[in-house]
Amino acid sequence: MDSENTMYFNGTGGSKNSTREILEEVYKSLEEKGYDPVSQIVGYLISGDPAYITSYNNARNLMKKIERDDLIEELVKFYLEG
Repeated sequence: MDSENTMYFNGTGGSKNSTREILEEVYKSLEEKGYDPVSQIVGYLISGDPAYITSYNNARNLMKKIERDDLIEELVKFYLEG
């Protein structure tokens, strides 16, 4: 691969609604368990380690349904376009 050329990234295009719903549910579960939801989700996004997400209310399994790159893409879009 030539390091002078920009690579294009094409996400898998997950459903916005289900991604948002899952993220909200995971956030709520983390909050209910007394965690700082933002810090825990960031830890998961950076590391890929699902241990950052509580298993309470099946939050960990829900989060694993979303590809991390799709979630990051949605967050960047929301931040820049919102």
